Amino acid sequence: MALTGRLLAVAALSILCLLGLVRDSEAAFAQTHLPPHRIVHAGENDGGLMPELPPGGLMPMPELSPSGSPKPFVPFLAPAPLAPFFNNSTPKLSGKCTLNFTAVDKLMTTTAVDCFTSFAPFLANVICCPQLQATLTILIGQSSKQTGSLALDPTVANYCLSDVQELLLSQGASDNLHSLCSVHLSNVTEGSCPVSTMDSFESVVDSSKLLEACRKIDPVNECCSQTCQNAINEAAQKISSKDGGLTSYSVSPKIDSCRNVVLRWLSSRLDPPSAKQMLRQISNCNVNGVCPLSFPDTSKVAKECGGTIKNSTTCCKAMLSYVAHLQKQSFITNLQALNCASFLGAKLQKMNVSTNVYSSCQITLKDFSLQVGSQESGCLLPSMPSDASFDHISGISFTCDLNDNIAAPWPSSTQAPSSSCNKSVNIPERPAATSAQNGGNHKNLRLRLLVSLASLVLVLLIQA
Repeated sequence: MALTGRLLAVAALSILCLLGLVRDSEAAFAQTHLPPHRIVHAGENDGGLMPELPPGGLMPMPELSPSGSPKPFVPFLAPAPLAPFFNNSTPKLSGKCTLNFTAVDKLMTTTAVDCFTSFAPFLANVICCPQLQATLTILIGQSSKQTGSLALDPTVANYCLSDVQELLLSQGASDNLHSLCSVHLSNVTEGSCPVSTMDSFESVVDSSKLLEACRKIDPVNECCSQTCQNAINEAAQKISSKDGGLTSYSVSPKIDSCRNVVLRWLSSRLDPPSAKQMLRQISNCNVNGVCPLSFPDTSKVAKECGGTIKNSTTCCKAMLSYVAHLQKQSFITNLQALNCASFLGAKLQKMNVSTNVYSSCQITLKDFSLQVGSQESGCLLPSMPSDASFDHISGISFTCDLNDNIAAPWPSSTQAPSSSCNKSVNIPERPAATSAQNGGNHKNLRLRLLVSLASLVLVLLIQA
């Protein structure tokens, strides 16, 4: 009972703090200039996290401008008064890590904002984890200028990973990044690669050719031309065979370890901002090539929409209910949404759903991403690398597309699967937001966080 009492006290205090945050941010938001387009707050539809569907079960399409084109993209803003929630205490560092944190202090700050505690789980796949991995790579690359080593000793590596976590935590990042982003010792050590020093690397690899291929990456065409990625893979193959072994598989653990060494060497030859841009471009090629969502059982949709559809309203209600589960997982990019739509469509087709339910039920690409606001506005992140930002007035923000109604493509047996290199759908690379468009719905996310906290407390009480 003592434990239960303490948990209840913590729950009450936490909820009061969050409610205070809501009130304060509402007051701050009311003082800012509204953007030149209509924004519907969650409170306008009874504060629901997922609005009720209208009669017929069809999701309403957001308004279009008088010209018929989508409204401007809007940044999505977090609560304004975030400063009190940052841990401003001095981080407790081990003193045993050899990495030069001073050389990448701005990069560390960017990473902390990208992985801010409240947003990290929702931005992990696209923004937070790619930025964290890039930061670790650049840290080792920049430090190799003094140490001559492109990998950390396993013992030192443990201290360094702990210090990175402490430094990021002190700037507001999540305290669960290593687990959230699957950070292991292999991310900073030599792993199974036989080459780990600058001298041995440069004695095997044509470093000038490698640097030329990756110094300036074509942000639009790299994922298809793979100019830099092919150079990296070629270098990884060369150093992996230096010990006399033969590695025939490009995805073997040995090749993966050597590829990490190659990326660290490149990061030592570029300044931190340029190295970050290169690494994020490369990681985005992998990020945009897959669908990160988890798909629950589709049997109910197949039952209502399979074969000859008898009741389109019932079918669409089942379809929209299913999609609602996908909308609670994470923010994804527009190209990821394309992959997700193709995957789900193929999954349904295998279950005898032959009708294009995307078209009949008005499913768009943004319906696969986390929803914000009471207009069922899916927030699609840009397919190009992007970061969150922080200022003391607007708090944490990141730009996403709330308005572009690109129809989800239904797979066709006569066409090849959708690909970012052979797109049949015209998808913008970046949201066209401007600095003057400072607006967005953030009450909905605060409600999500509040409900999540209440659910966590309930679980703890049950376990107690």
